[in-house]
Amino acid sequence: MINLHDVRYVRLGTRDLDAAIAFTRDIVGLQLTAREGNAAYFRSDRAAVRGDTRDHTLVYFEGDPADHTLRLELNNPNDLDTVGAMLEQAGRPVHLGTRDECDSRRVRAFIATSDPSGNKLEILARPYNSGTRFFPGRDVGITNFSHVALFSTDTKRDTEFWTRLANARVSDWLGDATFLRIGTAHHSVVLMPSTRPGIQHINHQVADIDDVMRSYYWLKQQGVKIVYGPGRHPISTAIMVYFEGPDGMIYEY
Repeated sequence: MINLHDVRYVRLGTRDLDAAIAFTRDIVGLQLTAREGNAAYFRSDRAAVRGDTRDHTLVYFEGDPADHTLRLELNNPNDLDTVGAMLEQAGRPVHLGTRDECDSRRVRAFIATSDPSGNKLEILARPYNSGTRFFPGRDVGITNFSHVALFSTDTKRDTEFWTRLANARVSDWLGDATFLRIGTAHHSVVLMPSTRPGIQHINHQVADIDDVMRSYYWLKQQGVKIVYGPGRHPISTAIMVYFEGPDGMIYEY
């Protein structure tokens, strides 16, 4: 079984990198930590709050807006060779990252693969950390990058992929959607029924309900499209708001 630690970050293609940078920094409230070549790196975690020192949690790059990758960290980086063998045995594609690819991802080593729906996944060994403080683009109250929802063309089949090949466990269901936990949070990955692969939404936790409501009114004033909310999740009872970002990507507080 592939023993994952947690979701690490996501990588998204965009036709307009400058616009994606401005939105992610000034609207979503992440910190732009670097722009290298055709890619921009963002942090969202307050290390002092969570003891989390991730180098980055989101990357935008110039490319196809439908090109999405979810990156997951291994508990034991020495397991990478074993992970490759397990993926091959399960009939999944395996690509060991080149040195240049590892450098661009800021990781010691990784294996690229996909789930049965075609969602692009990268399994990381020793991703880079940073001890610097988090300086938000705007004060949203973000505490951490929490979870990602993936489109799934068959949620039952993909649930078996995540729970039999990896150490994800089912936390809940909502209709045909499956909520999977990897770390200690209620869910790290959500499988959403669809006819195509890709990332459906990206969640950032904020400190309290006041942060959600302040952002809701501020987003409306900025003309940002509110997709859903504010409201209460029927499963977790958390208060949330969803809004649309670059290239139609959905963000959630």
